[in-house]
Amino acid sequence: MSDVLKFPYFYRTVPSELHLCTGILRLLKHFSWTWVGIIASNDDSSVRAVQILKEGIEQNNGCTEFIEMFPHTSVVPPEKINKISDSIHSSSASVIIVYCNREYIWNLFQHINIMQIPGKIWITTAEWDVSSTYSLEFSMKKNILTFTMVNKNIPSISKFVQEVNPTLFPSNKYTQIWWRELCDSRCSESVRRSCKTKETASILHCNNKYFGSSYRVYNAVYTLAHALHDMVMSESGKTTTWSEESQKVSDYLPWKLHHYMKNIHFKNILGEEIFFDENGDFSIDYEIANIIHLLNRTERTEIIGSYNPHALSGQDFIINEKAIVWESSFTQTPPQSKCSQSCPPGFRKMARKEEPICCYDCVPCPDGEISSQNDMDDCIKCPEDQWSNQKRDACIPKVITFLSYEEPFGISVTLISIFFCFISALILRIFIKYRHTPIVKANNRNLSYILLISLMLCFLCSLIFIGRPDKLTCILRQVVFGITFSISLSSVLAKTITVVIAFQATKPKSKLRNWMGSSLSNSIVLCCSLLQIILCLVWMCTAPPFPYLNTESEIGTIAIECNEGSIIAFCCVLGYLGFLAGVSFIVAFLARNLPDSFNEAKYITFSMLVFCSVWVSFIPTYLSTRGKYMVAVETFAILASSAGLLGCIFIPKCYRILLRPEKNHKKYLTRYVKT
Repeated sequence: MSDVLKFPYFYRTVPSELHLCTGILRLLKHFSWTWVGIIASNDDSSVRAVQILKEGIEQNNGCTEFIEMFPHTSVVPPEKINKISDSIHSSSASVIIVYCNREYIWNLFQHINIMQIPGKIWITTAEWDVSSTYSLEFSMKKNILTFTMVNKNIPSISKFVQEVNPTLFPSNKYTQIWWRELCDSRCSESVRRSCKTKETASILHCNNKYFGSSYRVYNAVYTLAHALHDMVMSESGKTTTWSEESQKVSDYLPWKLHHYMKNIHFKNILGEEIFFDENGDFSIDYEIANIIHLLNRTERTEIIGSYNPHALSGQDFIINEKAIVWESSFTQTPPQSKCSQSCPPGFRKMARKEEPICCYDCVPCPDGEISSQNDMDDCIKCPEDQWSNQKRDACIPKVITFLSYEEPFGISVTLISIFFCFISALILRIFIKYRHTPIVKANNRNLSYILLISLMLCFLCSLIFIGRPDKLTCILRQVVFGITFSISLSSVLAKTITVVIAFQATKPKSKLRNWMGSSLSNSIVLCCSLLQIILCLVWMCTAPPFPYLNTESEIGTIAIECNEGSIIAFCCVLGYLGFLAGVSFIVAFLARNLPDSFNEAKYITFSMLVFCSVWVSFIPTYLSTRGKYMVAVETFAILASSAGLLGCIFIPKCYRILLRPEKNHKKYLTRYVKT
């Protein structure tokens, strides 16, 4: 009806269904009521209102449990009454919206005693006088909220009601009852009439300070009166009294009044601006009232809020929750009306199959995601440097992890590396002390010294892998590891070749005697180590290792790791070490049958077997671990392989030197050669 193109001559001084529905939706949203039922008459205005309410509720992520329409007639069919009653009684929604005129409500609810239905909040769009509907078994209810136009007292209306003669007005049974109630002694003195017979009404309405819709009727009548007056004055062209021109009103065509109604603008008796907007609607303010029916069969209306569709955002809807009197059957205030309980922070909503969207289950947020508010549809992923806390309602900084000296494994690695470094130094001291004995001399003592020193460095290089990585330590880790191990393996290879040459040189007319001496072994160590140094220099110049923050290796942590920079270079360094170990193993394995006194190749074979086993198992283990455990695996491989070389090659010699000195003589060593 606000469409000026379809209805250019329609002026509304009563509430618009669009504004009323918007106010109801704001009320539902304020209290987070998302599960409601709707009862309405099937007239055009109510049908349109139901459509607006349903769409608005769905836009606010709510649902309507049921919508019941009844005919706007004086008699409602019994089957429709039973259906509506069943819907109300079986409903799990705590909020029910009733959208219809007062007379339709009476037609319907005179057959349905809503007072016997606990735990329901009724939202209406009219001054719903429920108490007049029931005369028996009346119980106290406080859960009726109604939207009404703002009512105000008209000056002198109380005096008018006391003095006017009711017989001058049209009458029906309702107005007759009301006029008789004004004689009741319980009525306020400001409106109580002096009557010959004293009336005692069972239900009083005379204490309504606004006298129903009198304020709205007053504005509507005076609006029309001003428009008529302006039209008459405009047509007559002179100022006359109304009594002089009243006979001429019928001479004016009704459509002429439209121009004056559209442009009407005056102040009423209260000094308020009265005018129509561009759609022909009054600028109406609405009050939200809480109708309270008391045990003494009286009612009290408390204004608990307001809604002004034309006010600024933030000032258009006002509600005072403390002023609302809720029914005692509610266990929570304000009451809730939801299909599902709210999902607390840390959970998200998951819709149930084939059910409305507001019926859902609460699902915990996965690791790394949070929900900080109630009823969130989706969890929010934490930033890369943060992780969800235990309750999944906040992101907290991730724990920074690296292999430190304070944790048990770091302490263990430190103690083990120092222990084996000390053992290596002790063995070196023994070899230096017994450097003139046949066993030390026969096995190339210079190579033994180089091997022992390089093993000491191998044990110590594991300490570089402990602690917070930085640019320098990331470079030193791989460089020191690659070079020291290449020196160790080069020394082992040189010792193996020396053993083979030494045995072959003892044969008559052997040309290998020219190769005896330290020059060959030193050349092997130097050349093999130099090649590894060149590989490391190329690696460091092209793509050196660098520290980086790994946020995905472990849940809830940031692992500070060393990125190899170039995987190809890293594989080349490891591959070259594997090549040296493989050559040493093959040569030592082929020379394992030499006489026992000269047979250091047998021990080298075992040491290379241990070395290769450790590093072959290292590769899949290293690739399958994450974070600081990758460093732990590499450190373990360094210590285990170095300990294997030290134990397999030097422990048997120390055993002979210290515990079996009788076998440490040249005569004993050359006995097998002569045979």
